[in-house]
Amino acid sequence: MKQAVVGIVAHVDAGKTTLAEAMLFHAGRIRKLGRVDHGDSHLDTDQIERARGITIFSKQAVLDYAGTHFMLLDAPGHVDFSAEAERTLQVLDYAVLLVGANDGVTGHTATLWRLLERYGVPTFVFVNKMDLAHEGREALVGRLAARLADTCVDCTDLMAPALFEAAAETDEAALDEYLSEGALSLPTLRRLVGERKLFPCFFGSALRDEGVTALLEGLSALVAERSWPQEFAARVYKVTHERGERITWLKVTGGSLHARDLLDGTVRPGRALGAVQAGPWAEKVNQLRIYEGERYEAVPSVEAGQVCAATGLSHVFPGDVLGAEPPTASPVLAPVLTYRVEPGETDVHTVYAALRELAEEDPLLGVSWSEQLGEIRVQLMGAVQLEVVRERLSARLGAPVDFGQGSILYKETISAPVMGYGHFEPLRHYAEAHLRLEPLPAGSGVVYGTVCSVDDLDLNWQRLILSCAMEREHKGVLAGAPLTDVRITLVSGRAHPKHTEGGDFRQSAWRAIRQGLMSARAQGSAVLLEPWYRFELALPADKLGRALADFQRMQARFDAPAQAGDEAVLAGMVPASELGDYALEVAAYTGGLGRLSVEFAGYEPCHDAERVIAEAAYEPEADLPHTPDSVFCSHGAGYTVKWHEAATHMHVADDPARERPWRAADAAFFSRGA
Repeated sequence: MKQAVVGIVAHVDAGKTTLAEAMLFHAGRIRKLGRVDHGDSHLDTDQIERARGITIFSKQAVLDYAGTHFMLLDAPGHVDFSAEAERTLQVLDYAVLLVGANDGVTGHTATLWRLLERYGVPTFVFVNKMDLAHEGREALVGRLAARLADTCVDCTDLMAPALFEAAAETDEAALDEYLSEGALSLPTLRRLVGERKLFPCFFGSALRDEGVTALLEGLSALVAERSWPQEFAARVYKVTHERGERITWLKVTGGSLHARDLLDGTVRPGRALGAVQAGPWAEKVNQLRIYEGERYEAVPSVEAGQVCAATGLSHVFPGDVLGAEPPTASPVLAPVLTYRVEPGETDVHTVYAALRELAEEDPLLGVSWSEQLGEIRVQLMGAVQLEVVRERLSARLGAPVDFGQGSILYKETISAPVMGYGHFEPLRHYAEAHLRLEPLPAGSGVVYGTVCSVDDLDLNWQRLILSCAMEREHKGVLAGAPLTDVRITLVSGRAHPKHTEGGDFRQSAWRAIRQGLMSARAQGSAVLLEPWYRFELALPADKLGRALADFQRMQARFDAPAQAGDEAVLAGMVPASELGDYALEVAAYTGGLGRLSVEFAGYEPCHDAERVIAEAAYEPEADLPHTPDSVFCSHGAGYTVKWHEAATHMHVADDPARERPWRAADAAFFSRGA
């Protein structure tokens, strides 16, 4: 029996969970159709999900239909939980993208489409809510072709001549087959779907149980049987905690995984949490589970191509890979808001530990502790995610925890290469590091590597410097915001045969990075970044003038508005700091007829950097834990050399002729995410 992991993805309220319920019902896996609005759906098992009527955590179910075994993943739809949806996409063989017949391709739907394209996931389209008023099937297909791909084709009838003709136009071999045979075989259609040259479209109403059978039959017919490598490989896409037990959700992508197997890997320095330390690890899988909703079956082994949950692994995180699986791509989505945690009467360290546990489950939930201010800060995607984190945190602690006013999460980078120098030499200590900082494309994060010759510095010292550099999230020097989109390269350094200890290179590496950033600031190449949203606003045409004026005031960039009848659509990019609660304003001035959808589009230079820097009032030289100054020794006593004089005091001279080819931080070292 052929098998496939199929994910259902869509914007919020599109009907994903309702469709999954109907598919399970028709496959005989459940006896009664549950409903999200009734709080009895088979897959939305979390109390918060049932209370809010939205999917927050991806869920798994299995079904067999027409000779195909499907492992179904229901991904979150709300924009605040897009990161969970993005991680789920990385383990899919196929996806079913839901589009509402009444509201068409929304901004969030377009973002999901781009993510599916990025991860190369073959995609089926199910146009849901056909029982509501819409413009007709042919017009809907035309709209899908215009907004998504021109090879979105109605596949309700797999023997339709129109389907063969449209599919033949996508591929030369298919065209030859069509011209000679007058039709296309199922294997050819499967190939076109698998190569993302053809996107089959189906139509119906999940709530009324219409069109679901046609979708299942289409999936069973067009899903191809896949072969997998013999060597063990797996990709982790989720981590959860249930009744004190840590559960790792993964897809086996090669070989097989057995209960009691011993797995090994390396914890990235940026991922070390609590008792989990950076470096190599080896752990035994205690149990393998196949989940269906909140129920599960323990199994002795899982073959390649299947998703499962494993217990006993405490050192893996979402996005990690095991065995021969290649490293995962950095996520596109990122948090844009930061909040101060107000623990109330609960011990602040207990709250911090609970938040770190939640951060294990969601890598894009940023958690940081400020020693200077004695406070915890979290980075989130939006207000709904904040409410869910508040509820989950309070439930785990048994006491309420609140959050302060949210603010924009700024970041910093550089626009030109710069050298950073760090020297740490109090009495009986010695370490010197020279690091080159270079700008990278947006979304690259911070990447580490070396060009240092082993003749100048032993390889073990080089690895130690890179490891120490990666231990912390580095601050920029304009507003104290996190550093991003920078390549940090070890150029040279020096150790002392008697006096150098591991912690000495930690100090010299941190000081070198900081000194380089201060030099960039002095040269005018330090850059403050802010998050931007991609927006789409559909509203009555007579309200378009108000919207244009508003977005011009917000410093937005947008294309010429499109108009269809009495409705206009405006799309573009806007700084997240300017948007605020504009959705409420839209509802007010359009009488509830306007629809604003926004998606995180990445970081760009701040449009009002001077104001933000002035309000931050950050003094980089006063931030002693992130000092840019170096320490030297003279006559048995250490003394401080200010950052702007440090380069002239270094003991090692940079020699580009001795640099070897650039090599990424290797072995146990990885680059931090964006």
